[in-house]
This record gives sequence, structure tokens and C-alpha cells, in this order.
Amino acid sequence: MDALSDVLRAVRLTGAVFLDAQFSAPWSLLSDAKPDLAASSRLEAGHLIHYHLVTQGTCFTQIEQSEPIELHAGDLIVFPHGDTHILSSKVGLDPVPSSSLPSAMEPGAPTTLTYGGGGDQTRMVCGFMSCDPELSKPLLAALPRMLHIGSRDAVASTWIETSLRYLLDDSFSARPGSTTIVAKLAELLFVEAIRGYLDTLPVNERGWVAGLRDPFVGRALALMHAAPTKPWTVRDLGRRVGISRSGLAQRFADVLGQPPMHYLTKLRLHLAAQLLRSTNRSIAAIIDEVGYESEPAFNRAFKRSFGVPPAAFRRGATGSKALGFAVAA
Repeated sequence: MDALSDVLRAVRLTGAVFLDAQFSAPWSLLSDAKPDLAASSRLEAGHLIHYHLVTQGTCFTQIEQSEPIELHAGDLIVFPHGDTHILSSKVGLDPVPSSSLPSAMEPGAPTTLTYGGGGDQTRMVCGFMSCDPELSKPLLAALPRMLHIGSRDAVASTWIETSLRYLLDDSFSARPGSTTIVAKLAELLFVEAIRGYLDTLPVNERGWVAGLRDPFVGRALALMHAAPTKPWTVRDLGRRVGISRSGLAQRFADVLGQPPMHYLTKLRLHLAAQLLRSTNRSIAAIIDEVGYESEPAFNRAFKRSFGVPPAAFRRGATGSKALGFAVAA
């Protein structure tokens, strides 16, 4: 029972495009994972996750209102929310927009990017992943703006770097199956970044991601994600994970800040939103599929979470409210 794996399956990472970037000091780039990148790189439209793996030398990265982070060979930095960020050989240099560089990415193919003043060398593998903007909200809302796996984590660093170098070479080769390999290794890379983040959380941390580490909350989350339409009760969940009803309710309150059934309701509404976006099933059929017995009750709950009724949501009028599914860390 693994809630993280279940949510990652729902995120629907659809692909990746890689750049073999070769920089020489002094250099500074402003990197922006804009939506039009998905079209130019043949990624499905959606939320873009941007990451870099340093394979040689050092550099600095920084996002707005944050302290710069120094990256060394073997370090991985991931931007789950697609934040615009600066990469540079030295803090304080005026950045050049990456989109203005002459070696533009060819559609659907990785490329080699060379830039800089001819000094000390830094090389990195840069990648993008696209995921469904609605389905990824429970996970992304619980992640920080940057995920950093340092080279001091020798085991993770070695297999990530080896996999990405193989991935890059295989992408250039245009061998059959390369697209599938690219997508799967990119997903593994993202999973490893999340696992690294989990390892750094304080023991008393609150929030959805922290809940994955709790032996009871994590297992209960996995049960609900695996069968969200099952008529769960707190007593049923507690019995399955080995804790009393009151004990499970208290742990949910302590870690997630909400009762188990409130979380389950949000999960069902999230599933309904997914079905409204991705299928032509009738609203009545979707209501039945996600475990609601009353259509008026479903409509009221859906509008509270999304700001508009289900029919309007399906037409694309998603309203001004956020999904409200995940608990802020």
C-alpha cells in the first residue's frame, strides 16, 4: 500500500525532452518553463516540471525571493511548480533569457546547447516533464518550489547520472523504443527527487507529503487512493491499518489537519473532475462512479471545491477557486 505510487500514477507524466548543456564561465541564464515549450518539444499540454542534473563543474541556481544554491557535479535540482529561475557561473551576473540563445530545441529531439565566455566548464543535462495540471495538484501543492538532491547522496547521485547519460545518448540514437525509455526514466528521476525530499522532512512536519511517512496515515491514504469509491468508514480504515478509529482520526488531524472522511470527499471530487475533463460520460454516471448517492449533494460539494457546477467545469469554466484537495505543508 503506497499512496505516493498511487498519486504518481495519476499525475500522468507524458514525456521528456533533454538538452546536453555545455557552459563556460562567465555565463548566466534565465530559464522559464513556459507552456509553449510543451508544443515545441512535443510534450502534451499541461503543467511543466523543469529539472537539471549537473554532470561537470559547479554553478548556482536561484528563484525569486530565495537564496542561491550552489550545485556541484552529481547534484540534481527540480522545479515542481515550473518556477522561472536563474542558472549561472556566479551569483549576481545579469541573466540572458534561455529562449534567446541561437541553438533552439528542435521539435521532439534533444539538442546540445553551448554558451558562455570560454572559462571554467560546467555541463548539465536539462529536462522537462509535462503532467496533467489538475491530477498533479495533490502532489505538487505539497512540494516546495525547489527539490535538491546533493551529490553527497552517492548512491542516488550515481544511478541518476548514469541513467540520464544513457537516456541522452539513447534519445540521440533514435532507436526504437527511445520515447518510452525517456518517459520512464524521467518519471524515476522525479520520484527520486520526491523521496529525497521526504528524507529531509523533520519528524514533526505536517502536510500531505509528510503524511506519506506516517505508518498509519500513509497506509490509510493508500487504501483510499486505491479504492476511492469504496464506502469507507474511519473504523474500516483503522481496522485495515492496525489502529483504533479514534487513533486514526487523531493522526489525520495532527498530520493533515483534517478528518479522514473530509479527505476522502475531496479525493472523490478530484476523481470526478478528472472524469469530467477526460471522458464524455454523463454527469449522472460520473456521480455514481465516484460513490455519491445524491446528485444535489454532489453538485453542492463540487461547486464548493471548484467554484462552478460540474457542467460548467466540463465546459472549461473552472472558476477562481483552487482544487483544495491537498493540505498545505
